[in-house]
Amino acid sequence: MLLKKLQLKTIGYKLMFVCCFSFFFTSIVSAQEIIPDAVALKPAEAPTGGKLKIDGIIATVGEYIVLDSDIDKGFLEITSQGGSVKDITRCQMLGKLLEDKLYAHQAIQDSIIVSDAEVRSMMEERLNYMVQQVGDINKVVQYYRKNSVEEFKTYFADILKEQKLASEMRDKIVKDVEITPEEVRNFFKKIPKDELPTFGAEMEVAQIVVEPKVSKEDKQKVIDRLNAMRDDVLAGSSFATKAVLYSQDKASLPNGGFYKITRKTPFLKEFKDVAFSLQEGEISAPFETIYGFHIIMVEKIKGQEIELRHILISPTVSEDALKEAKERITNIRTKIVNKEVSFADAARSDSDEKETRANGGTLVNPNTQDTRFELTKMDPTLYSQVSNLKDTEVSQPLLNTDEKEKKTYKIITVTNRIDEHVADYAKDYTKIKELALKEKQINAIAKWFDNKIKDTHIKIIGEYRDCSFANNWLKK
Repeated sequence: MLLKKLQLKTIGYKLMFVCCFSFFFTSIVSAQEIIPDAVALKPAEAPTGGKLKIDGIIATVGEYIVLDSDIDKGFLEITSQGGSVKDITRCQMLGKLLEDKLYAHQAIQDSIIVSDAEVRSMMEERLNYMVQQVGDINKVVQYYRKNSVEEFKTYFADILKEQKLASEMRDKIVKDVEITPEEVRNFFKKIPKDELPTFGAEMEVAQIVVEPKVSKEDKQKVIDRLNAMRDDVLAGSSFATKAVLYSQDKASLPNGGFYKITRKTPFLKEFKDVAFSLQEGEISAPFETIYGFHIIMVEKIKGQEIELRHILISPTVSEDALKEAKERITNIRTKIVNKEVSFADAARSDSDEKETRANGGTLVNPNTQDTRFELTKMDPTLYSQVSNLKDTEVSQPLLNTDEKEKKTYKIITVTNRIDEHVADYAKDYTKIKELALKEKQINAIAKWFDNKIKDTHIKIIGEYRDCSFANNWLKK
């Protein structure tokens, strides 16, 4: 019963995250999936499915308003992403929207600041991605039923700012919520044996990675090429044109290598260090990051914000270097198979992957931050590489190309298999701790809502006053 209560509590928060990220983020980063099939919004229905009515304000929270059409947009975004809305009522959707508004409203009251520079940076990043994916920002403008790019940007900036405020407020509420081992133990003890969760089959995986060596000559060729471009620009050529023609940074290429950044923008430290060392109009010398070699030209400095353009070119990995890397990892595999060295020791001494080398090549699940991967939730590429491996078997060398188009060779092995099983406190402590912490966070958020609803001007209009909300929005 306790676990069921937790599951019921989390329904509202699942809805919150699904809607928030579907509506304000996923539709942007996956715009190529939605925009071509954009569907006209239907007139809003009453919560009981009665007569159609003209769109208008249905609720206010502090200085924020909720329109009837906002509910339709929430449903539309979920279905556009392949989600099901059959179990989500209009009242529940309104409840989620009211939560978002209260988060944002209270963030302002608590002096949480989201700067215009942050919003512009977020917008540029999203818009750059959209242009890269769909090729035309006008498709996005059409999808959101705006009359111009500028009108869409104004509209979208408000959405991004509200989203960021809400996110910061949620983080503030739960950031100090911690769970002790005793609380985890008590949480587990309260779950009746016949209601213990079942965890799916999992495995632990390790890998050894060998990177092809880029020769000094190949690096120098790139440096010379960038220096030649720099000289051309100093002589009067267009930096933006050269970025469009030659840069390998797909995100900024359509905009001539343009970015707006602050010190808080999540770019590489070495990139920001160079950018913030330049004066307006100055062009950097070529410098290296994990992505390749760059040159940066600063166009404008506005306080703590910099407008810049950059060109990225990565050295080409030669066929000889790839062949040498494959031979090296084949030799490592042979030693492991012949029992000359363990997989873990070989990873520590020979792997080029810094993130896993110290742990004997063991991979960390990015979704859970532990070493177990649930088979049904595993990355399809990784699953295809390990699904047919037997215990202690080492894969043949695999050529891997990552999202940066960087080529490496790797070998991979399964170090542990965990069959589907009923939750066990000792074996599944990490997962049980996550459930216990989630319950404690949910309780903290619920208490926060109870307190803030009492102190905030909230008004719900018309038929929506008949809704049964999880929170006391009607202050009855």
